[in-house]
Amino acid sequence: MSNVFSSSLGKKLIMSLAGLFLILFLLVHLGINSLLILSSSTEPFNVAANFMATNIVIKVFEVVLFGGLLLHIIYGLILQIQNWMARGSTGYKKTNYSQTSFFSKYMIHTAAIIFIFLIIHLMDFYFVSKLGHSAGEITLSNGVTVHDLGSLVIAKFHIGLYVIGYIIAFLILGFHLHHGFQSAFQTLGMNHNTYTPVIKGIGVIYSIFVTAGFIIIPLVIYYS
Repeated sequence: MSNVFSSSLGKKLIMSLAGLFLILFLLVHLGINSLLILSSSTEPFNVAANFMATNIVIKVFEVVLFGGLLLHIIYGLILQIQNWMARGSTGYKKTNYSQTSFFSKYMIHTAAIIFIFLIIHLMDFYFVSKLGHSAGEITLSNGVTVHDLGSLVIAKFHIGLYVIGYIIAFLILGFHLHHGFQSAFQTLGMNHNTYTPVIKGIGVIYSIFVTAGFIIIPLVIYYS
């Protein structure tokens, strides 16, 4: 069992599973955020946000999510350092200029930028939802009073520089997802001439869909 955590293949396996979990989370997150433009009121978003913050099952998954995120980051860093050490100071004799190697080459760079964005994002919204600072309160139609995170998000998306930074961050995330999606399945052993192209195709569609979805939301709010 210890070999799973210590071997290079084991680290890649754990990082891939954690990455796939985060990929599913992004779809849920996108669905909740889309409520801000699908409704003329912030109530549906606030209801969903309050459910995510108070439901015991979701709170358990929240711990799993952060655990998966930490594992993904830690093992990603370990594998990258191991790759750098394996290359040595002179680098590889031959460089593979294929599309896959191009995306692989910059995975650590995109990951670093995404991590910085994530910290800012958590400070702007997650910790606000937990501590209640700057969020204000709103009473829902069912009489429950919650933090008005919907209005907070909308206020942020009316700041031009914030929207630009948000869009850049998600373009970089899309770049990261494009390679990460197919790489995760490849690590899990799903590498075959028949279905590998299908997985790559799904990865491209997923990356474009998620990236475009998260970008459209602030643009619609900003120009509304």
